[in-house]
Amino acid sequence: MKLNLPNKLTLLRCVLVPIFLAVLIIPSNTYVACIGSAVIFIAASVTDALDGNIARKYNLITNFGKFMDPLADKLLVFGALLGILYRFENLRPVFVWCAFIVIFRELAVTSMRLVVSGASGKVIAAKMIGKIKTVTQITAVIIILLEPVLMGIVANFVNFYTVPVLSYIGMLAMAVMTLVSGVDYIKSYWEYIDPSK
Repeated sequence: MKLNLPNKLTLLRCVLVPIFLAVLIIPSNTYVACIGSAVIFIAASVTDALDGNIARKYNLITNFGKFMDPLADKLLVFGALLGILYRFENLRPVFVWCAFIVIFRELAVTSMRLVVSGASGKVIAAKMIGKIKTVTQITAVIIILLEPVLMGIVANFVNFYTVPVLSYIGMLAMAVMTLVSGVDYIKSYWEYIDPSK
């Protein structure tokens, strides 16, 4: 099977996930781990935006892309969540709940999408709130990866920046948007299952 450009970008995103995890987890130097993994995560996130736009613009939508694109997205997000849980021990007591919410929502929505598709042949289209959720998740991950670097730089001048406030705000936003979009998706699911409602 010959892969088009969007498919290649999707596969590149899959390849970048283990590289991202290795860069985040292995280095003992926090700056190297945080900056390196953030750069890779941002690059992978850019491929997510590019592959869909290119596929739609040039009519390069394929069954392979329909299957692999959401899978690559989930691999990237789940990899980031697990990597953060491993690397940032100080965030773990709070972040573990955010990770649970995100993973549960993504698996539940994927399961519902398969049920609707199998039962009616219809696909529940992605809504704007789902896109906002994705942007919020990506932004929160980038903030969490880079805040230790910012804290280290600021510590050279002042010593009051000792709590990762931005990371906690990012986690809260990620959890809230994930829950809201999940509830919205469940409502759409019931409308497809029971059109009378």
